[in-house]
Amino acid sequence: MALPVVAVVGRPNVGKSTLFNKLIGKRLSIVEDTPGVTRDRIYAKGEWRNRQFMLVDTGGIETSTEDVILKQMRQQAELAIERADVIILVTDVRCGVTADDSAVASMLQKSGKPVILAVNKCDTIGEPPMELYEFYNLGIGDPYPISAAHGHGTGDMLDALYEYLPEEDAEDDDEDNIKVAIIGKPNVGKSSLVNRIAGEERVIVSNVAGTTRDATDTVVENDEGTFTLIDTAGIRKKAKVTERIEHYSVLRAYMAVDRADVCLILIDAAEGFTEQDSKVAGYAHEQGKASIIVVNKWDLIEKDNKTMREYEDKLKNDFSFMSYAPFLFISAKTGQRVQKLFSLIREVYLQNNIRISTGMLNDVLAYATTRVQPPSDKGKRLKIYYITQASSKPPTFVIFVNRADLFHFSYQRYLENQIRSTFGLSGTPVRFVVRERAKDEK
Repeated sequence: MALPVVAVVGRPNVGKSTLFNKLIGKRLSIVEDTPGVTRDRIYAKGEWRNRQFMLVDTGGIETSTEDVILKQMRQQAELAIERADVIILVTDVRCGVTADDSAVASMLQKSGKPVILAVNKCDTIGEPPMELYEFYNLGIGDPYPISAAHGHGTGDMLDALYEYLPEEDAEDDDEDNIKVAIIGKPNVGKSSLVNRIAGEERVIVSNVAGTTRDATDTVVENDEGTFTLIDTAGIRKKAKVTERIEHYSVLRAYMAVDRADVCLILIDAAEGFTEQDSKVAGYAHEQGKASIIVVNKWDLIEKDNKTMREYEDKLKNDFSFMSYAPFLFISAKTGQRVQKLFSLIREVYLQNNIRISTGMLNDVLAYATTRVQPPSDKGKRLKIYYITQASSKPPTFVIFVNRADLFHFSYQRYLENQIRSTFGLSGTPVRFVVRERAKDEK
């Protein structure tokens, strides 16, 4: 499902990044008492009352400036406002209402978007300071006194935000429709692949505007089922993201991964593996998505009977962090092996959704621990009591042990390999949650 976008905006040095970090629960934005530290937009997931949203931190808006960088920061913030579903305007109670605050508020009124007015640096608990009431003059509703540094008042602010979040789209819960995000660097052939599929498929249901803005979802129906292909803009290295529209394309690509059931990670066969490919794939891996590594432009490679195997061996080394992902060598230009994509997409989708009974898992556990004893340290040996599956998408297993510190990564990897060899789980990451059983439970 596409997450609603919430933009945090305001003039420089009012505490936007501090609030951003507080809302997402980790220090992601750089916080420094100097205007202009946050130049590009930074994105992260937030959650309130069981509703997730994509939070966007922006650079400060200087309404009247000739500084080139500050002008670019304003353009970035304006773009974030344009794309947002809800906007949090952050102001500073110590400075009162400034001319820049009024100008930003006027800009937000013209946008027509719902705005939550957060008055920051109300650090004392109790009655809000009298200066708070001055912010009614901005004309954008009730001000919410908050302390981004300490978290005071953010609950009331988020309650107000929650009321403006768009309703969840019921269509996204259609289990028969597999959503496929096509991600990768620019110019690897993502749009060409979508066009090839759309041109060759016998039944194209529709081309509809996606719930993620500026993306077009191509809905395809064939013998393997119904698929929604989410084309994304290429994710460039940050140093190369210079044009303002490209900054949003990165958010769009990440949000496409969040919406997707399966990710096709496109690699340019002629260019080979790059560091940026690992970052693109890494995000899909972190989000627990089923993934396929698709090597495009295979028609440009001079081949013999060993070329594909040697190329795949090299990519397996490059993508060692997601060794579960299958490879497919295609040419979007000629259509070579494109038809094989759909059966592979369905296979990894089913593996990502698999449910394994506790009895079968513990049979595998008993065999694995008999074959290779659990590790020990200073005379204390790891005891694994039992394993059960907690959830799917991705398959997540809870393992109960006597001491979690003895459960080394290498033994976790061994157990993962045993589970994979028994149940398959190709194309999907696997998660382990290790818990110590209390003494009275033992």
